[in-house]
Amino acid sequence: MWFKFKNMKTYNFDTIVDRTNTNCIKYDARTTFFGKADLLPLWVADMDFRTPDFIVDAVKKRAEHEIFGYTFRSESYTQSIVNWLKRRHNWEIKPEWISFSPGVVAGLTMAIEALSKPGDGVIIQPPVYFPFFDSVKGTGREMIENPLKLENGRYYFDLEDLKQKITPTTKLLLLSNPHNPGGMAWNEKELTELAQICLENKIVIISDEIHSDLIFDGFRHTPLAGISDEIAQNCVVCMAPSKTFNTAGLTTSFLVIPNKRHFVAYERVMHLPHLHMGNIFGTIALEAAYKHGDEWLAQLMRYLQENFNVLDSFFKTNLPEVKVMRPEATYLIWIDFSAFGLSDEILNQKLIDAGVGLNRGVQFGKQGSGFMRINIGCTRSMLEEALLCIKKAFQ
Repeated sequence: MWFKFKNMKTYNFDTIVDRTNTNCIKYDARTTFFGKADLLPLWVADMDFRTPDFIVDAVKKRAEHEIFGYTFRSESYTQSIVNWLKRRHNWEIKPEWISFSPGVVAGLTMAIEALSKPGDGVIIQPPVYFPFFDSVKGTGREMIENPLKLENGRYYFDLEDLKQKITPTTKLLLLSNPHNPGGMAWNEKELTELAQICLENKIVIISDEIHSDLIFDGFRHTPLAGISDEIAQNCVVCMAPSKTFNTAGLTTSFLVIPNKRHFVAYERVMHLPHLHMGNIFGTIALEAAYKHGDEWLAQLMRYLQENFNVLDSFFKTNLPEVKVMRPEATYLIWIDFSAFGLSDEILNQKLIDAGVGLNRGVQFGKQGSGFMRINIGCTRSMLEEALLCIKKAFQ
């Protein structure tokens, strides 16, 4: 979905910003995660682009007040979410469905606590965002794996396997929509079929939709709860502006929970440790992003598309053995190196030695063996340098 604007400002995504010595995990923790600091970090899912000026200006303006006391989220904050979801995804929600979380993983984990009990079964669909594993295990739930099917370079739900895995104590399914790390923007038919099975078996779906704004041309995001009222009553949707606008450090996300009983249960868990207060600057940033972010996002997606084209062409020309999964969404690209026949440890070390740090595929489940995840939310020059490092690793 693209938007056209009159007198549109042009944003420069080629500007290199030095992020070192800012307590930045992506850069300042390289030695911790890779054993060396002198490598290009294209791993953790934040971008190297400046947070857009309309967000920075809003945060600066609030900071000038010079008192940062307890705060609450205003009606205009909530309405900005309602308007954004309608404008971007044609999804009409009610303000009273919106709850808070400091992060999507925190919200997802609290939803698990609220809607199930220790020992209950929770389904995940690997390869998938690795905190899903931690959230299930850490809350004392039984993890049930329903692996995705890889067919012709794309993942699909394995619904027959899902039906076989469900037990009487299976209460939840964690969905990555759009999918991380594969980049699928699950379509309405796929989601409806999945949701119907869950409805029939009284399994609530917790849908992580943090990448929902990062959709490539020719595809669209389908909010799970926007398909039908029946499905909406059986799901919890976790969202945030952090991936879209590079604001992860402001720890602000939200959940859309149409089912009143589920909403009350979640709020009870979230309020107990007083996590409902939130971050004053995160609140300001979210509202600014959702009021003024369309133009910036359109330009970002064009830049990311060009970055993917560069990456895809590079591998086809220089390392044709490598299979690149074409993304429908997200700036995280899933790459299959299995043709080289290397163990996951050797593959990872080979890339580190060549000067590039990526996410290991096995972090996302054993189904990710032989894969690596690369973050293309960086300058073109950095991406091109990293690709040369990867080529060097296999020469």
